[in-house]
Amino acid sequence: MAKLISKTYGDALFELAVEENKVDDLLTEIGQLKEILDDNDEFEKLMTHPKINKEEKLKVVTDVFKGRISDELLGFITIIVSKDRYQDIDDILEYFLTEVKRYKGIGVATVTTAVPLKEEQCKKIEQRLLDTTDFKSMEMHYKEDAALIGGMVIRIGDRVVDSSISTKLNELQKELLRVQI
Repeated sequence: MAKLISKTYGDALFELAVEENKVDDLLTEIGQLKEILDDNDEFEKLMTHPKINKEEKLKVVTDVFKGRISDELLGFITIIVSKDRYQDIDDILEYFLTEVKRYKGIGVATVTTAVPLKEEQCKKIEQRLLDTTDFKSMEMHYKEDAALIGGMVIRIGDRVVDSSISTKLNELQKELLRVQI
């Protein structure tokens, strides 16, 4: 159900951004809004508190955001609050950001290695991903996990390329266990 809600509202926001030719503006603005909301747990508690009525919540939203965010985004947040969907705002905004990245041809890759990579290695990986995918640009995230021993794991969406030594050792172990003497 939550996915349906985030898709429905996220698609509506995305369509508005495309119609109004404000995809880039809303992308930046929503990125900043997400950071602010993530840093303010008290605001979320206030907006999801069952004893505070909608009118008070709408007044808070207007008081806090009017003049600080675009009218389109303020209107959107107002709709979310008036429909009692504020608890889904993070998923909705995340869905919107994913749709914008897809629309703009931006791939999001997470590269996990056993040791930190040098800048030139990162650039080579990014270029290789651009060469082997249909993306126009890549948003790269790098992580370290010593348990990999060596090699790397690249994740783009639901696709995973695992060339880590730990995975190869596990596969070799399974193969050896299948061999009967």
